[in-house]
Amino acid sequence: MSMYFDAGDETLWNPPNGAGRLFLRQLELFEAELKLPSGIGQGKYWGDPDTLEVEPAAFAEFTHALVAWHCRTGHPVILALSEGFAATAVALARRAGIEVELPESEADHIGDHGRRDMQVPGNPRTASPAVVTALDTRARELDRSMAR
Repeated sequence: MSMYFDAGDETLWNPPNGAGRLFLRQLELFEAELKLPSGIGQGKYWGDPDTLEVEPAAFAEFTHALVAWHCRTGHPVILALSEGFAATAVALARRAGIEVELPESEADHIGDHGRRDMQVPGNPRTASPAVVTALDTRARELDRSMAR
């Protein structure tokens, strides 16, 4: 069996049930963390838990907030735990035609001036260039392996 993540009549992603359930459980966690609905919910076949609808406007807002949150954290454990989910969300958003802007990196903004405390994110408007690049690279890799 598999699940369907659709936007209108287009299937954006058709993962096996295990991957789909894991994504949905993580989705709930990040909705709570960001205090923002994802825009992913019951699909056109009410009562069928394997069909889900992606509402582009809400998912765009959610994905933008998720990417900003992920890229601006300086905590290595949070980065490790959230990278895979964030990259999957970015790949799904791009398939839905949502332009995902990655945050401005610190190197682009102020340059790298040595060490800083890994648990304090620093400037809330900038992100680590390595984190931004890793997220974009992982999202592109996942897009190539996500069945439609």
